[in-house]
Amino acid sequence: MRRAAIAALLVIAAPAAAEPAPRAAILAAMADSAAGWNQGRIDRFLAVYSDDPATSFTGAKRVDRSKRGIRARYLATYRNQFGTTGAGRSTLSFEPQDFRMLGKDHALLIARWKLITAGKPAPVSGMTSLVFRHEAGSWRIIADHSS
Repeated sequence: MRRAAIAALLVIAAPAAAEPAPRAAILAAMADSAAGWNQGRIDRFLAVYSDDPATSFTGAKRVDRSKRGIRARYLATYRNQFGTTGAGRSTLSFEPQDFRMLGKDHALLIARWKLITAGKPAPVSGMTSLVFRHEAGSWRIIADHSS
């Protein structure tokens, strides 16, 4: 009985080893999102966004809400990226600048994004501030401000 009680306490007290630390998990999710962009796969690119209808993307001119609204924005703005031919496709990367936890289930990632497009003399880059929420074992973007 005593051994069973000690074993139960060890299981309860042990940290969840299967789940990576928030920063590592978020950076992995962002790398997978960039891979989706680079392959022209919009659904893989957007998989990091929450399905919550309140999820927002803020750009220079407007705010779009919901993954569906964000998807429509990207399809309209980046037709060549997500078209069937792949002509004019760009390569996306992120360079983390700052990371902090905003409580146990929320985090902020500030990063520089960079797009390299074949045939263009210089990459385009800007900054993004991403608020993540931990949902069902995964970190998902609930607010994206990119410029």
